[in-house]
Amino acid sequence: MQFIIAEEDSPLITGLSRSLEEDRCTLRFTWPRGVDAVYINKLALNGSEEEIEHNDDFNLYTKAEYKANNGYVTRLDRARLYRFTVYALVESQDGSYLLKQPKGDNTIEISAGRAKVYYSISEKGGLFRTQKSIQIEVNTEVALGNDVLCYVKKSGSYPANREDGILYPFVASFSAGRNILPTFEVGKSDYVRLFLADGRTHGQLYELISR
Repeated sequence: MQFIIAEEDSPLITGLSRSLEEDRCTLRFTWPRGVDAVYINKLALNGSEEEIEHNDDFNLYTKAEYKANNGYVTRLDRARLYRFTVYALVESQDGSYLLKQPKGDNTIEISAGRAKVYYSISEKGGLFRTQKSIQIEVNTEVALGNDVLCYVKKSGSYPANREDGILYPFVASFSAGRNILPTFEVGKSDYVRLFLADGRTHGQLYELISR
């Protein structure tokens, strides 16, 4: 399918909006006059770079289907951020092509909701020991990459944020469900807390809860 850049008098997609009911997403938009079908691209933004670069998830959707379903309905995975782009399909004597809208009114980003990630940290030490043992348990609704969480160690008190102490990344991923990590040693006056490694990005996808 060929693309061309839309102009001011082109039949443009407008009013793109979404509604969510658990993992069920419905897209609605205003159909331009003279357009009987669109192509809808669904892109998972937090997939791998290779997945994003080679994305070809384009679905043909007709105006009749849109009316019958009161929109375009699709399922979303929890804790994933998606970008949907709706392209008007235009027929001409030279063939069919899709309209790219420079202003982006035909694009919307959607998350199906944040997955809950529970964690607990247990400490074990002795009266005459200079160190104590730390064990972290993570119970997550979805699998997590090793770059999603980190822990911060601080002397004297619990760290307030990722910058409030020494940050340590995790080297292994977390499977969905219960994950008990190996114990490790810290100083007797050290305290540990878990954080999302990137609050701006991961905060849209995960809710980190201390138990």
